[in-house]
Amino acid sequence: MSIESSKLASQASADGRTARVITVSTRVAEGTYEDTAGPAAAAELARVGFVVDQVQVVPDGESVKTTLKQAVVQGIDVVITCGGTGLTPQDQTPEFTAQVVDREVPGIADFLRVKVWDSVPNAALSRGIAGIAENTLIINVPGSKKAAIESVQLLASILPHAIDQIGGGDHERHN
Repeated sequence: MSIESSKLASQASADGRTARVITVSTRVAEGTYEDTAGPAAAAELARVGFVVDQVQVVPDGESVKTTLKQAVVQGIDVVITCGGTGLTPQDQTPEFTAQVVDREVPGIADFLRVKVWDSVPNAALSRGIAGIAENTLIINVPGSKKAAIESVQLLASILPHAIDQIGGGDHERHN
């Protein structure tokens, strides 16, 4: 399932930073539920200047790893996964993400949990991780529409610097 890339790209600025959203949900993949989190995250990424090439929906399980690897090979700058970060036995997005990333960036996942802790105490139950695979930053966020939007809004200020750093950019010097 994909959203037209031209529709999303037209909403983004021309800075060339690319993003992809992967909704991880067996029920959405089977058509039992509508995907609201993925399109919401994609719209928010486009609003803050990313060219979002597509929103993909995959069932929980091995397909998460396969789909993440495809995004890495295609050179996507940022991949946001929505869903599969909870405590049920089917929630395995962090485990499959860990099999793809070369280096974890635990501060990003910690940042997201801490920022929403007061308003959503269940944020403590999110097992999402973040990490780098080649030149792609992968971030797991919860699967609700509200959490997806809020996560992208929180990440908006740090993503450009993270992408620059991953690409070999230097830190800004503040005297």
